[in-house]
Amino acid sequence: MASQEKIAGGLLGLLVGDAVGVPYEFHPPSRIPPISKIELEPPVGFSRAHAGVPVGTWSDDGAHALALLDSLLTCGALDLDDLGVRLVRWYREGAYAVDSDVFDVGIQTTKAIHALEEGTAATESGPSGEYDNGNGALMRVLPLALWHRGSNAELAALAERQGIVTHGHLRSGVCCAVYCLWARFALQGHEDAAIAAMVEATALYSGRPEHLAELLCLQSLHQATGTGYVVDCLRSAIWANRADSYEEVIRRAICLGNDTDTTACVAGGIAGIRFGVSGIPERWLGALRGREIVDPLLATLLKGHADDAI
Repeated sequence: MASQEKIAGGLLGLLVGDAVGVPYEFHPPSRIPPISKIELEPPVGFSRAHAGVPVGTWSDDGAHALALLDSLLTCGALDLDDLGVRLVRWYREGAYAVDSDVFDVGIQTTKAIHALEEGTAATESGPSGEYDNGNGALMRVLPLALWHRGSNAELAALAERQGIVTHGHLRSGVCCAVYCLWARFALQGHEDAAIAAMVEATALYSGRPEHLAELLCLQSLHQATGTGYVVDCLRSAIWANRADSYEEVIRRAICLGNDTDTTACVAGGIAGIRFGVSGIPERWLGALRGREIVDPLLATLLKGHADDAI
């Protein structure tokens, strides 16, 4: 059974990574401060993205992850219709957002939410073209791995399925599946959980050529660039997690520039599992806003795992 230290580290690591990355979003790597200067509060003179958003605030990434977690805890299963309703509430009412402030919305997610509002089924709402492979489903999927107790095959299938509400292409689903397997192996203490996840995914997709073709996209050599493309986001998170502390993982993720909040969110969730909640710097964790939103959900998640041990 995964330790509560690792489970809490995963959820809070995701949110803290997101919050640290928010001010640096949209900047190319050349405009990012030196890696040693990357902090929750950017250096004086740095032109912050979302300048009106207080330091320590998570973005759409964290809000969507909490929406998924709340849905799983409430329904006791993955319910796409329920998840769709919660994402619409986030978009229209600011549910799961700090101060109810929705300040960053992805293109594919916007299209999907509009489709949901027009009555499209949650199984059909996510844009599914090859160029619709943003990282919006990947950024929210970690709570599934923290909550799930079934087989690796079931976890991978559910990770794919949760993504179709906003991102319907198989490539996004495969990336979500690999990420959840990575998280599971990290929770189990595997020394190289990312490689273990790729090996497991290859085995699970045996005899499924379309899935294997998408997995090959992820395996091919590519320099991490921190963009919003789902494959690059996952590879960038893997690259960032070669560091030996939570803090350095987040700094590596942000130094890539571009979609810094999401890269740091995706990388930070795994780093939080690896190093535990105690490995997250207190100056960052203590400054995280919105604890009144996340703490009750985290307590329920941890209680469920504690009950398993009884």
